[in-house]
Amino acid sequence: MAKALGASAFAFCPVDPKLWRYPAYPDGEAARFSAECAECGYTPAQILPHASLLLNLCSPDARKLKLSRDSFTEQMRRVASLGLDRLNFHPGSHMRELEEEAALDLVAASINYALERTEGVTAVIENMAGQGSNLGYTFAQLARIIDGVADKSRVGVCIDTCHAFAAGYDMSTPEAYEAAWQEFADTVGFGYLRGMHINDSLKPLASRVDRHASIGKGELGTPFFGLLMADRRLDGIPLILETPDPSLWQMEIGWLRAAANGNA
Repeated sequence: MAKALGASAFAFCPVDPKLWRYPAYPDGEAARFSAECAECGYTPAQILPHASLLLNLCSPDARKLKLSRDSFTEQMRRVASLGLDRLNFHPGSHMRELEEEAALDLVAASINYALERTEGVTAVIENMAGQGSNLGYTFAQLARIIDGVADKSRVGVCIDTCHAFAAGYDMSTPEAYEAAWQEFADTVGFGYLRGMHINDSLKPLASRVDRHASIGKGELGTPFFGLLMADRRLDGIPLILETPDPSLWQMEIGWLRAAANGNA
């Protein structure tokens, strides 16, 4: 589908997202995946697999935490078997049973658990909108998780534009855009940026509500995406469209590519 839409990057879940444990890939499937990616011109730097949303790497329940850690580790192994080098995931929710700082440290410990048992794949933390008790909605929280990871070479972040806006990072004007990225640079650092999810936000700034909108049909607005696509600091990472209307994807991809080339 990605090739047919004209996409230069894509995401997918390496396992059945409704299950905790997974059957092995059929014989030859990993090799076929790699061959088809090569045929379509996709390298690992253009592919951002997304872990199952069942994971909660800071669960206050010991059994669910162990289940999440083992599942995350297995998904890292699956990604490696496909010849890929990163796995995007949501940090998790403290369920209002843990202090945020303790829960963030638990996420870092969960990342360490998976990295110690795998090789070659970077754990890519996604920023969240701050809905409910979900963690990772500030750049400071992302930085705290990274600080607790032993192998800094195998941890990174994915910035979701809808999540960032809903969490309170205004990027809708040139001045606000630069201020938000400067805070990111000072707090996390562009060296940790491994990918982005490109979405407008149905809900207003600092709403803490995660509702994606199509490009230019939300509160961020079309000018923001022009700024984003012209930003050379974002070159070389996969920019993944997660907008809600599949019928618009091809048009959105074309518009974003034109904006990147200064033709929007």
